[in-house]
Amino acid sequence: MTAGALLLLSFGGPERPEDVMPFLENVTRGRGVPRARLEEVAQHYLHFGGVSPINALNLAIIAAVERELAAAGIELPVYFGNRNWHPMAEDTVARMAADGVGSALVFPTSAWGGYSGCLQYQEDIVRARAALGAGAPWLVKLRQYFDHPLLIASFADAIRAAVQRIPEQRRDRVRLVFTAHSIPVSADVAAGPPADGGHLYSRQVAEAARLCAAATGFDEYDVVWQSRSGPPQVPWLEPDIVDHLDVLSGKGVDAVVVCPVGFVSDHLEVIWDLDNEAADKAAELGMAFARAATPGADPRFAELVVELVREQLIGVPARRLGAVPGYGCTVDGAPCATGCCALPRR
Repeated sequence: MTAGALLLLSFGGPERPEDVMPFLENVTRGRGVPRARLEEVAQHYLHFGGVSPINALNLAIIAAVERELAAAGIELPVYFGNRNWHPMAEDTVARMAADGVGSALVFPTSAWGGYSGCLQYQEDIVRARAALGAGAPWLVKLRQYFDHPLLIASFADAIRAAVQRIPEQRRDRVRLVFTAHSIPVSADVAAGPPADGGHLYSRQVAEAARLCAAATGFDEYDVVWQSRSGPPQVPWLEPDIVDHLDVLSGKGVDAVVVCPVGFVSDHLEVIWDLDNEAADKAAELGMAFARAATPGADPRFAELVVELVREQLIGVPARRLGAVPGYGCTVDGAPCATGCCALPRR
């Protein structure tokens, strides 16, 4: 295919204290989240001055991708749009059209299937194009990349570096723990085409963890979850990382490396849930604790993005390491498979 631009599409985050509540209201619109819960989460952002690191991290990724595109001889301007905060996807797509962009590839900052990991980005594309109407660019969302060799290699190196931050006398008994963002169990059941049996998100997370563990020589490891929200009576994927540290301590584990395999960048949920809450719990339990870096700042991540672009532009074969299904590009928000990743009724 031909494309006139690349759009990096992300979640968004506040950049000033006064942005925090409006941002959280955007995130939770239509979900009936109580005001008290929003105010509780707002304190996480205000702990860091009301600034989420996600926008700055995404701009750094864009700069690296631009360098990688130039090195590959690909002339493709890169745009930035968000779902929940400025620059909003609708505004960015309008600017693309004003710049004469007729078609573009879309790289989502989520490697996964499932509603929030994949379908919601497709909805962002549909909404942004509908807001512009006639003349909106034709948009193609790039494929899921949870098991791309460059992603796995980056996480593997980050795990090795984290192990070296554990006191030497405890390194031979480090427990490796992978985390990803929890979602409602009902959403995980609905993730993926019915023919695949659902649970696509949790299966992909487990597969990425398996690949990373194998690459780093860990025969035993755990996959747990973080960042759950919503009413306590609604089941979410468990166990939570902080609860799991209690369990590990009860088994005599005194050294843990946590790899946030479900996250592209060190955004707020990573630095709050892991670098604060989980690290504090580990210290309380007398555990040595190290958190592996996310891949967004690794030059190989920009290489990954450009490789996905080249798959679409010139038909470079897709590289995948895993056995769990992953789905391909989608055009203008169309589902990538029949019935895939439906949003369950609340």
